[in-house]
Amino acid sequence: MQVYLCRLMLHENLFFATREVGRLYETGRYLHNYALTYALGFVSAPYFHREQIPRYAEQLGELNERGIYVTPARGVDLQYTLATFKYADNHYHVEMAPGRFNTPSFGRAKEIAVGSVFEFALLSEREAVRLPRWIRLGLWRSKAEVTLTHSGELEATSAQEQTASLPLNPLDVTGAFHVFDLISMPPSSLVDHARVVCNWWTWQANDQQTRHLPQEMKYTFPEKSV
Repeated sequence: MQVYLCRLMLHENLFFATREVGRLYETGRYLHNYALTYALGFVSAPYFHREQIPRYAEQLGELNERGIYVTPARGVDLQYTLATFKYADNHYHVEMAPGRFNTPSFGRAKEIAVGSVFEFALLSEREAVRLPRWIRLGLWRSKAEVTLTHSGELEATSAQEQTASLPLNPLDVTGAFHVFDLISMPPSSLVDHARVVCNWWTWQANDQQTRHLPQEMKYTFPEKSV
């Protein structure tokens, strides 16, 4: 099994609504592994869907046959900025009582600022992977630069309790979770700093730190998912 440890630097502000508080739309400090896999170009979806229904199981499931898996990304150096925007149609977005003045509806977006950095890993069982240098992310299709910081073979270890070095999608992990930080993030919640009992992959990155990720991670979906 080969690991590719990557850093992602934003060259434009990144926005997607992880949490909504009134008129504040907040971007979280994690990138879901589904969105990241699409952004890296390992799977693609038609621009237009007549039914507008995601096909995660159908599209991402193909990577299981190739032995490729992308972890969620954690923000390691983030800055935020606030932007105010006007709604295109007041009645469609927010109900407002009629007033004497023409007061527009507005919202505020908490965006991750240019220069912020995320970290994630890509695992490949059989094939050599070529990563793109530039990708697009989020609602604004923001530009981000991908940098490979380490690549190498993984060492397998037997079942034990260990803390994962990167955030995980718990649907994709075979093992018993003991302690973790829950990240509520559709379409499926993520976990970070997770202590799991399972078989592990380990490697030593260029920063001389030993990293750990669960073995047998693959894209997994509930039976009713599409």
